[in-house]
Amino acid sequence: MSATIQFSNYINEGYSTNGDSIILGGAILNGDALPDTFVKVPLKTLNRHGLIAGATGTGKTKTIQVLSEQLSSFGIPVLMMDIKGDFSGIAKAGEEKPFITERHAKINIPYKTEGFPVELMSLSEQNGVRLRATVSEFGPVLFSRILDLNDTQAGVMAVIFKYCDDNQMPLLDLKDIKKVINYISEEGKAEIEEHYGKISTATTGIILRKIIELEQQGGDIFFGEKSFDIDDLMRIDENGKGYVNILRLTDIQDKPKLFSTFMLSLLAEIYQQMPEKGDVEQPELVIFIDEAHLIFNEASKALLDQIETIIKLIRSKGIGVYFITQNPMDVPASVLAQLGLKIQHALRAFTAKDRQAIKQTAENYPVSDYYKIDEVLTSLGIGEAFVTALNEKGIPTPLAATMMRAPMSRMDVLTEAEIAEINAKSKLVKKYAEEIDRESAYEMLTQKIEAVNQQAEAEVEAQQEQRKPNEPSTAEVIGKSVTKVVTSATFIRGVFGILNKLFRK
Repeated sequence: MSATIQFSNYINEGYSTNGDSIILGGAILNGDALPDTFVKVPLKTLNRHGLIAGATGTGKTKTIQVLSEQLSSFGIPVLMMDIKGDFSGIAKAGEEKPFITERHAKINIPYKTEGFPVELMSLSEQNGVRLRATVSEFGPVLFSRILDLNDTQAGVMAVIFKYCDDNQMPLLDLKDIKKVINYISEEGKAEIEEHYGKISTATTGIILRKIIELEQQGGDIFFGEKSFDIDDLMRIDENGKGYVNILRLTDIQDKPKLFSTFMLSLLAEIYQQMPEKGDVEQPELVIFIDEAHLIFNEASKALLDQIETIIKLIRSKGIGVYFITQNPMDVPASVLAQLGLKIQHALRAFTAKDRQAIKQTAENYPVSDYYKIDEVLTSLGIGEAFVTALNEKGIPTPLAATMMRAPMSRMDVLTEAEIAEINAKSKLVKKYAEEIDRESAYEMLTQKIEAVNQQAEAEVEAQQEQRKPNEPSTAEVIGKSVTKVVTSATFIRGVFGILNKLFRK
């Protein structure tokens, strides 16, 4: 038996499935793609999370596009966090070109063009479905971790939330919680100390400054109502295709705090609301997080711990989370260990640090008798990648250098006119376009302070009205005193006038 046939049998056996699966492409040996040697991922393991990594320009975005298309075809919705803004073309059918036809002929996968149902979403003021959340939905623990508060500061935040709960004051946006902090530091200080204990103004000052930092990164736009309902991510169109929800983040690349805030709040909300699914035949939702290093580079240890915990637990809800980054080392080892599917595009070695990263990356993959992993990592072409997944029994599949299939949809962005057309037809754009500012902590505390001030003024007036009937008022006393002074002055001037006349005589 030739080495090629032996390898082909090895891959086909390692990637065999009984249930539905996604075909990523065909296996490569010694630089050549082998027909009918398919690299597949079972649908039932796609909630085990994954990593798509590789240097710039090696084909990561097209790989995510292929995955999203296949998921949508099986009726599985997708949330794609699009940092670079180059993913929207999935809404329109692609164009068959000679290099695509040639690629698919090599791996023996028929090629067709097709577009997929899309919702365009935004955390900012870009056109699309506006995503918001309230401060109350975060809760004191998650909100404290996002702000990177220490234990003392987090304890004060817990008191703030408790005070608002006890007094039925909704915390909807950042101006609400800023107002509460100002109130408990000034007008309401005695009230807080009586019922909840003393709070240092230095501590509240630090918390306030961190909230302002979040506000400056766009948090004032994100926090508020109408809150986004996660059920709207799970939609299927009339043809049975899952919606590809594209969160356009091109205008917040320099606002990692807002990006990580949204991602963590979304994962926490999904985890809290979704019922336990256990082992399912296919995931309920798959989330792709592009430029994942933006999250991990800015995250505190507490935030990283929170992410790791959610990643561990959320798969039982039928949710798969996939991180996209240039270097696998961008993802913490504790998170990397939770990822079942790994798709590694080419890495480039320009420096000693790059070579060290390649060596570390190679060590993260199963040992192979067919590849020198570190060498192949630098020689993979565009649209080629190392793949290892989990089979239906949860066992890692053989490492396979893979020629990835091409996307069926457009491999380019939508025009402004096409974006406007999608938004005009969207039910969700209309649903979340309205910005609600109902009565909440800000308005309630403002009214409370005004009421206290008005009561104090009324008490002063009442005291003035309750003086004795014969007792002259302050104004009258002052008036009489002035009269006396004036009268005395007039008398004295008169005396001096008479004396002056007498002396003249």
